[in-house]
Amino acid sequence: MTYYFLGIGGIGMSALARFFKQSGHNVSGYDRTESPLTRQLVSEGIPVHYCDDPSLIPDNIDLVVYTPAVPQDTKEFEYLRDKGLPIKKRSQVLGELTRGKKCIAVAGSHGKTTTSAMIAFLLSKTDIGCSAFLGGISKNFGSNLLVNTKSEYVVVEADEYDRSFLQLHPFYSVITATDPDHLDIYGTHEKLIEAFEQFANQTSPDGAIFLKEGLAGHHHDHDEEHDEEHETKHLHIGEEIKQYSYSARSIEPDYYAINVRNYNGNIFFDLRTPERVLYDLELQNSCLYNVENAVAAAAVALNCGINEYQLRNGLKSFDGIQRRFDVRVKNNDIIYIDDYAHHPKEISATIESVKYLYPGKRVVGIFQPHLYSRTRDLADQFAEALKPLDEIILLPIYPAREKPIPGVSSGMILRKLDTMNKYLCTREQIPDMVDALYPDILLTMGAGDIDRLVPVLEKKLKEDL
Repeated sequence: MTYYFLGIGGIGMSALARFFKQSGHNVSGYDRTESPLTRQLVSEGIPVHYCDDPSLIPDNIDLVVYTPAVPQDTKEFEYLRDKGLPIKKRSQVLGELTRGKKCIAVAGSHGKTTTSAMIAFLLSKTDIGCSAFLGGISKNFGSNLLVNTKSEYVVVEADEYDRSFLQLHPFYSVITATDPDHLDIYGTHEKLIEAFEQFANQTSPDGAIFLKEGLAGHHHDHDEEHDEEHETKHLHIGEEIKQYSYSARSIEPDYYAINVRNYNGNIFFDLRTPERVLYDLELQNSCLYNVENAVAAAAVALNCGINEYQLRNGLKSFDGIQRRFDVRVKNNDIIYIDDYAHHPKEISATIESVKYLYPGKRVVGIFQPHLYSRTRDLADQFAEALKPLDEIILLPIYPAREKPIPGVSSGMILRKLDTMNKYLCTREQIPDMVDALYPDILLTMGAGDIDRLVPVLEKKLKEDL
């Protein structure tokens, strides 16, 4: 088979491309810009070009795989469509690959990448094993793909964008959060909730769903439509689906963390399960919000059959995900952390973790907003989330798939920040700004091309020592 990928440099697309390549098929693709990930694909024998030119498309294609992030008016898309070739969305292909397997699907407006990677790593360290299609580069695997043809389990990140996750019919499902996002697709938060509800109800009655506390399913009264404390709309889930709740902040759920503590940058906690307490579990070089992800991952892994010893060692040796609370420089002079946070709740959680792990330190944060529509819809929340930083640097919006919206810019967030310690810079100005502000902790956040700034800052900070 010959597969051609439109938008092959996307994190989900590249995992599929790697899977088909490893399965012995011919794979190639197009992407708008070169990146470290596309260069890695090329080094693995997958040709990639960056010019929207139909003459560069190979002959005899059996299937075209595309991501909705690629506009359908690109020349290559129109050419392939006019030729009448089979064309499928990434989510459709992923759904087909998971059929006949025990799919573990992790959904949520944040936390899904780390949680799914944790589950995959925990299972991979045992005879249970798993395959995995991840939404980030696992530091343990050095990839976003794990292939194990002998295991019945496949772990996937279930993306709510464009309703992609509705292609999945999980054996075990996880929902980490249902905060408003992708309103350019859904229009309202209520419509987003409806999609999460549909995803939840596609869980197998032979399996189970694991819900963060506050996303109550069938264990609530139907007249209690909204939980004011958690500001989260409840999901209605069929009685036939087994349900577990989890949390790192409460002692009410089925699985929860207690006695969370920080020792020398490592986090320890005790895990209460429905059967017992597991004491002194450890996350190394991690962050506060990963405790909640670890509780969810542990709940799923324990239900898959791993034992306490395997869980304990797996969590301790989990190295995390690139661009998820990714500690790039750590010495007596400065700590530099890079994070993918691009939603206000994620930004708040990241900053909270930094303040918790390194109390009293002066934190300079650089944030690149992602999407005009998200900036327009959540400008107030972004300003509130960024407020705890000592110095705030904003980059221009990364548009991704969107055209500019009149009047919408990073300046919207800047004007809402009630502080004098705020700046709007180009990417080229950032190294000089960092020099001038002299941080104890430097934090970069965003889902756009801010990742290209990371190696520049890392190199500079190490050279300045």
